[in-house]
Amino acid sequence: MISRFIPPRLRRLLGVKVTSRPPVYQLLDQPGSLAPLLAALEHVDEVSLDTEADNMYHYKTRVCLLQFLVGEEVFLVDVLAPGQKLDALWKVLAKKHLLMHGSDFDLRLLHDLCEFRPKSIFDTMLAAQLLGMQRVGLGSLLEDNFGVAVDKSGQKANWSQRPITPKLLNYAALDVWHLPALRDILTRDLVKLKRLDWLEQQCRAQIEAGGAGFAPATENDWRIGRSERLRGAGLGVLHAVWHWRETQAQRLDTPPFKVCGNALLIKIAEAAEQGAGESELLANINLGRRHDRLAPSLAAALRAGLDRDPKTLPRRPGRDPNHVSLTQSEIELQDRIKVDRDRVAQKLGFEPTLIANRSQLAQIARAPKKIGDVLLPWQAALLIHEPTLKNL
Repeated sequence: MISRFIPPRLRRLLGVKVTSRPPVYQLLDQPGSLAPLLAALEHVDEVSLDTEADNMYHYKTRVCLLQFLVGEEVFLVDVLAPGQKLDALWKVLAKKHLLMHGSDFDLRLLHDLCEFRPKSIFDTMLAAQLLGMQRVGLGSLLEDNFGVAVDKSGQKANWSQRPITPKLLNYAALDVWHLPALRDILTRDLVKLKRLDWLEQQCRAQIEAGGAGFAPATENDWRIGRSERLRGAGLGVLHAVWHWRETQAQRLDTPPFKVCGNALLIKIAEAAEQGAGESELLANINLGRRHDRLAPSLAAALRAGLDRDPKTLPRRPGRDPNHVSLTQSEIELQDRIKVDRDRVAQKLGFEPTLIANRSQLAQIARAPKKIGDVLLPWQAALLIHEPTLKNL
């Protein structure tokens, strides 16, 4: 058991055999079966957590499985089990420090499920990024640090199918089993580089972002891809076929992209914009194995779109003040700030966008004095001492 906390290089020196054998776990899939997990949580301040969802297989994403490492025990909670009640779990979990990897999706998912908000987190993906690691996926980090090869098939599995196979349960358990040891390794390196405070700021920001959940649907979600180039019939057709796809996805209980992708929707709309009629549009569309069943309803949507007056469509949302075009002087300032950012990032050995992304650079160029409202303290501190902002 202790050997899982030894880095590969030291393991080799000690002659310790590295194994990917899955840890022992308890599957909690019956009403009232949470008692062992709740009892274990009473004795710890820190918990490793991961989730599995069915977003690749259903129209509406559901949390299917929760994985916990509590002390030395792994618990797998079947969220979809009939009669499974989790209220007591969320109440206790909100008081714990969580170890997670790539927590953004998980936190948004749990917020939308039950408005869960953690007290604090340590995100091993964020830590790896701040250390400038090229491979920051959990599987890569486990392989690089522990010599463990993770079966990646679990990443695309249908976690809503029951019963969950032992292979998938082993995969799920492994997702949390090494997180404490990985945290220790990453913390050591962050301390050496004096970046631990940077990670703490990133993790607090992640919690805030997760508390917003996923963006709610709006009446303009159909404006995808290159839709801003459309002015005539293409707009009406895009509006119609996008909503057709949503209707079919809901009816089939499948993700919209499995009905047809955005690229095909844009292709149809652009062809309509160029004057193609219903027959010509249908002749160039292949919906795969569902084609014969979906073609009639798609034809009806195309007719409705071609007949639609584009002026009757939902109005395009007003411009976000943070995305208004920059003036020439602001563009020049943005370019100089970007040069500073890239130089600092190269010196620190990580991706420049960790300091500021393109949108943030534009916001800073518009209002340099408000950099503290745009960036985290550690990010702002790196830029305000560089020549461009320092001399403003």
